[in-house]
Amino acid sequence: MEPRSPRRRRVFVVIIVLALLAMVSVATFYLGATTTANSNRSRVSSLGAEVTDLEQANSDLQSQLAAVTSTSNISAASPSAVYSDYARSVVTIQGYELLTQNTFFGQVNSIESIQGSGFVVSYQNSSYVATNNHVVSGASNITVTFSDGNSYPASVKGTDQYRDLAVLAVSAPPSEFHPLQLLATSAGVPVGETVYAIGSPFGLAGSMTAGIVSQTGRTITESTSTQTTIPDVIQFSAAINPGNSGGPLLDSNGEVVGITTAAVTSSEGLGFAIPAGTLDRELPSLVTTGTYNLHPDLGIESSADVTYQLASAAGSNVTYGVLVEQVSSGGAADRAGIRGGTRTVEIEGQNYLIGGDIIVSVDGVKVVNSDALASYLEENSIAGDTVQLGIIRAGVNMTVNVVLAGL
Repeated sequence: MEPRSPRRRRVFVVIIVLALLAMVSVATFYLGATTTANSNRSRVSSLGAEVTDLEQANSDLQSQLAAVTSTSNISAASPSAVYSDYARSVVTIQGYELLTQNTFFGQVNSIESIQGSGFVVSYQNSSYVATNNHVVSGASNITVTFSDGNSYPASVKGTDQYRDLAVLAVSAPPSEFHPLQLLATSAGVPVGETVYAIGSPFGLAGSMTAGIVSQTGRTITESTSTQTTIPDVIQFSAAINPGNSGGPLLDSNGEVVGITTAAVTSSEGLGFAIPAGTLDRELPSLVTTGTYNLHPDLGIESSADVTYQLASAAGSNVTYGVLVEQVSSGGAADRAGIRGGTRTVEIEGQNYLIGGDIIVSVDGVKVVNSDALASYLEENSIAGDTVQLGIIRAGVNMTVNVVLAGL
């Protein structure tokens, strides 16, 4: 056998090398394809998990949106819906008052009819009718007429002349009572919110007016014989006429935000309401004891809201707060050492007693004026509580602890 030529050997080697290269290429391609497939499977699995998470998040968002939409629908309830749902809880109150007048011919007695509104509230599974104190004060033969026209005798269960509130017990079957829910704090009544007053103005039972909350934390003085000053009152843009007094002021959710009062003169086009939170606090006492005597009293006889002009006259660089003019002798402020004014000045035709302390905060909360001070005390304290007043005395800032008296 002839030995292989060098050329043939080289060709053979080349063929072997090419074969090996081909095998390596195939192996490399196979391994790459396998890796890519595994990577793709991993990515697909990861994307599947992400899709599942997104679907769950979408479901959660849809649930939240449904809840918000439901709440919005309640808040945006139409006036007719509010009336339809809650007018049956509003009643008309009637009675008679014996009046005695001194005339040239001696005392003359007369009987005057009284009329107002009220609404049903619940306390410890019993139903009562809430109204204004001035509606039933001095009245006899009181009756309550429900929206279905049925009338029943009623008696005064409890009264608070300082906040113009009264609670009546009515001899009516349980089916007549449809209690309304009280909004426990006036802080939940924003300025600009739509409100509805239902009552019996001028004897026209079942009437409704609507407006918006104009301001909260007002202080009003009743035009009744008592001239009672009531703090923390809600002001709204709907007129309240005789007969409306004592009816509910409702928000769009049907919660009572206030008890309307028409005992303010020169209030054309405006309405005022005692906050429902005040009634909520007093209801247990009014029902069980017939009165409420825990209103906080600071014992300041007279004061003035600080203005730029008044601050200048008093030598103060603070243009807000309450200037103490006189303290009640032996009262809470007097016992705490709060000082009244010492000299009189005239500013724009008005006399002020300056030189006394200027109250600028209570319990660390800024006091802008007398309304703010009275509203804070009404909402956050009762008789016997200790509050810390921030005052300015002769240009020096200091704090004084005051133990509140009661009304």
